[in-house]
Amino acid sequence: MSAAQDLTDARPARVRLGPLLAHMFPDADRVVELQAATVADMVDALEARWPGMRDCICDTSPAIRRHMNVFVEGRRATLASPLAPGADVYVVNAISGG
Repeated sequence: MSAAQDLTDARPARVRLGPLLAHMFPDADRVVELQAATVADMVDALEARWPGMRDCICDTSPAIRRHMNVFVEGRRATLASPLAPGADVYVVNAISGG
């Protein structure tokens, strides 16, 4: 593997936090870059930066809470979903209505 490939493979995921998390964690950046291999690793990294965020994103099973959505490259993800180098991730609360 070349040095250029090593740098490419090391690109962090770009995680965008939705308005609910921004409101609950006002010190949190709305966009953060994290090194993570899976969504679970990403949640761990968010928790390390902003304690309590894991409980907002995940339930005790553990799984992503019903009222939260995590999208990786536009597709709904689970905690086991892999994150490719440079992945684009959105963490937003679910929208419902009637």
